[in-house]
Amino acid sequence: MNKNQLQSDFLPAENSDKERDSFKAKIVRQKLRTDGSDYILNQNRYRSTIYEEAFRKSIENPEEFWAEIGQCIEWSRPWDRVLDNSNEPFTKWYVGGETNACYNAVDRHVAAGLGSKTALIHDSPMTETVRRVSYAELLDRTSRLAGALAELGVSRGDRVLIYMPLIPETIVAILATARLGAVHSVVFGGFAAKELATRIDHAEPKVIVAASCGLEPGKVVKYTDMLNDAMNLISVAAPHCVVYQRRHIWEAPLLESQLDWDDLLEHAEPHPCVPVEANQPLYILYTSGTTDKPKGIQRPIGGHIATLCWTMNAIYGMDKNSVWWVASDLGWVVGLSYICYGPLLYGATSVMYEGKPDRTPDAGQYFRIIDEHKVNALFTVPTAFRVLRRADPETHLGRKYSTKSLRTIFVAGEHCDYEAKAWAEKVFKVPILNHWWQTETGHAITATCLGLGHTTSPPKYSTGMPFPGYYVEVLREDGSKAEPHELGRIAVRLPLPPGTMSTLYHAPGRFKEIYFSKYPGYYDTMDAGYIDEYGYVFVTARDDDVINVAGHRLSTSALEDVVLGHPEVVDAAVVGVPEHTKGEIPLCLYVMRDHSRKSEQEINTELIARVRELIGPIAAFKVAASVKALPRTRSGKTCRKSIADLARSKHVQIPSTIDDPTVYRDIKQVLQKLGFARMAPDPQ
Repeated sequence: MNKNQLQSDFLPAENSDKERDSFKAKIVRQKLRTDGSDYILNQNRYRSTIYEEAFRKSIENPEEFWAEIGQCIEWSRPWDRVLDNSNEPFTKWYVGGETNACYNAVDRHVAAGLGSKTALIHDSPMTETVRRVSYAELLDRTSRLAGALAELGVSRGDRVLIYMPLIPETIVAILATARLGAVHSVVFGGFAAKELATRIDHAEPKVIVAASCGLEPGKVVKYTDMLNDAMNLISVAAPHCVVYQRRHIWEAPLLESQLDWDDLLEHAEPHPCVPVEANQPLYILYTSGTTDKPKGIQRPIGGHIATLCWTMNAIYGMDKNSVWWVASDLGWVVGLSYICYGPLLYGATSVMYEGKPDRTPDAGQYFRIIDEHKVNALFTVPTAFRVLRRADPETHLGRKYSTKSLRTIFVAGEHCDYEAKAWAEKVFKVPILNHWWQTETGHAITATCLGLGHTTSPPKYSTGMPFPGYYVEVLREDGSKAEPHELGRIAVRLPLPPGTMSTLYHAPGRFKEIYFSKYPGYYDTMDAGYIDEYGYVFVTARDDDVINVAGHRLSTSALEDVVLGHPEVVDAAVVGVPEHTKGEIPLCLYVMRDHSRKSEQEINTELIARVRELIGPIAAFKVAASVKALPRTRSGKTCRKSIADLARSKHVQIPSTIDDPTVYRDIKQVLQKLGFARMAPDPQ
């Protein structure tokens, strides 16, 4: 990493047009001289005629383009119109067409003679078990659970809330709901009673399907205890509750009103697939914590399953015989899209790993999974690499396994720093490809599209090029279009492509206000970044994470890259804090390497010098401190906003998704030593 590679994140915000143009031209020249794969003079290196033709057609002739993509799945009734954009942003795709997600994910593969093929591999080092579920077995269990749910009154359009861990039965519950044309809402297993009750009240499910328990390193999480507490808090009519007993771990005492999964399936009759119109909801996924107004992303069925099926090859380069592993949870959008629907719609094999990168039982597990199950592609978060690098930097545990089957690793969900990426590429011996998407979109907005001819060596720090259907632009605050390399707000010109959210459940007004009011005619991603001269997109930070230092907009992710380049630092977070002369300055909290040979004071001094050298005095970087750990969600994201709020002495409600809430105690003490958070109440 060098100064030239970082400068484009720090374009002057309030300089004359002449100064800005001169600065940008200088940066472009510097980038073109940079060694390595970042930028080269020969633009043809990044060109793909297959991609260019697909993207052009998706924008200029979307109806013809998406009609072709719609053929990736089977329809029980053909659509009347491909696109109806008469009520933007409530765009409809494949209008009048009828299909069923479960049929396309399971039944059609069995009908094609692939029933014996492995659909799911569940690997749980915490229970020391490996289970393989074929497509035929998945069809049998799914159709019978659908029959049981139908007996409980579930029909097309009803909601079913699913509160389960990462086990095959969760996918059975998801697909059984979809089989009936009902709407599933998966709640991350382990959410506390209050959060669960909020979602029950909002979705008003006819049935809740839960597991008796989940697992965390060293403990059993009793889901039914939290479910029972939630049922005492809800204000809606109590739904039926079906409980899958993980008897080999913990069998829950069932209440009189609760039904045993095994008993229901034993007597249930298989239920056929119910056709559903393409724009009816497939699921609701809540993206916020407990608030008065839950934000439930509503996903339409037709465009979503057609697009997901296509992306398995178009983005990820998978074939029908591929073994595909997404290290996530079914309570997050990545899990729904690419543990459940994407690979099953495509007819591949999906790995479900119930464990952590390092603690179940050690840092060799990612390597073991790849070797044992002959994984061809892995999709994970960059935090996993930081965890592995910290626990086993020389991969003493990992090197005893073979990763020869692996072709690519994809990352998303947060910024991927250069140090973690370079380490992972070295130890896994495959390209690490960053791509960018959101819960709202359901699949990638920008990506390196392997199936469309993209090189596996895109510019460093890039998240790829816009995926077909996404006309991505970077806008200034006034809505004008930014120049190449100019940092701004990333927005997508309407209409959004098939498969993205159709609305917010029970909140169409909020849907328009949150996502489409700031820039009329655009979807506001609320992320900051820039686009280079070749069309590659660089997502630098959530727009809230851009720090304004004396009029200069600085990306926290670029600052973190510099910090993480220090050999004694294994994790870091940068947030903005108030400063009376500059408005804001960066504050860095970092985690030191175990058994570091340097003191915190030495590291602080070197970090300040490093930022000054690689970015310049413009960053005003002078406040850094070591902490024991950073607050991260179970999906791997760093909760920077809670750190920034704590530093400002604001009340901090600890998100229920935080993996280890106790880290806030240490962070508050460190912030107070630095002169911040003096009036802050304890995070709760």
